[in-house]
Amino acid sequence: MIKDLIVNLERSPSRGAIDGVAIAIARMFDAHVSGACFAYESLPSFTMPDFPSDVMTKMLAESETAARAAVERFEAACKREGVSAEHHLLETPYGTSGRFPRMARRFDLSVIMQSDPENADNDILIEQVLFDSGRPVLIVPYIQKAPVKLDRVICGWDGSRAATRAINDARPFLRRAGAVELLIVRDHKVRDQNELRGIEMANHLARHGIKLDIKMITSPDIGVAGTILSHVADSSADLLVMGGYGHSRLREFVLGGVTREMLASMTVPVLMSH
Repeated sequence: MIKDLIVNLERSPSRGAIDGVAIAIARMFDAHVSGACFAYESLPSFTMPDFPSDVMTKMLAESETAARAAVERFEAACKREGVSAEHHLLETPYGTSGRFPRMARRFDLSVIMQSDPENADNDILIEQVLFDSGRPVLIVPYIQKAPVKLDRVICGWDGSRAATRAINDARPFLRRAGAVELLIVRDHKVRDQNELRGIEMANHLARHGIKLDIKMITSPDIGVAGTILSHVADSSADLLVMGGYGHSRLREFVLGGVTREMLASMTVPVLMSH
């Protein structure tokens, strides 16, 4: 059950659709929604010793003004929709702070918009929340304008811990889905053939009232991420559920190849757990 969620508010009005997505999820589950907005953008130029202080001050002021405007838009939208809400204005640049993922530990779900090459880079934030919050994160494509639909949901399954966690975390969405598919992509990395048949996971979900179809496809030359995205498009799926993978480097997790490719090329909302 989802009783509360936290959304990363975007300072740019062109990316403001994330508010509507989060609010619609809150309404779907009769949940409380918390909007968090970073007042200052994390820019490498801020650390340059020869960067003019007056220019930096102006940029910081403009960023804070945009953040406060984003909070006002969020509060107004929540009031219109009659959703229980609160907001947080975070003053530390997100690239240097773990505050958002720490906050996310106290919510059932985080909602973050995909990075936009022209407007915003949320990759660091998504990585922090995925690996540090212990909670699922819903990444929304920056081209998304409408609330998340649940006519058809696809769950990626490879028998791993991360995939198991993601499917378990997605159960509130799966119960409301019109159709659910357990997608298995066969490639050279497959280890446990019996586990990857998906029958036991399908039986487990059926006991929770979730009926699904099992679909097994082979990964061609485009790779696993490309295969999944192609199938999602061909199936007209509305939501993809998958494990978020990474490997440890100097005590920090770094995104795995498939996860990184998915975040860069996703065309539908993706619910990830680690």
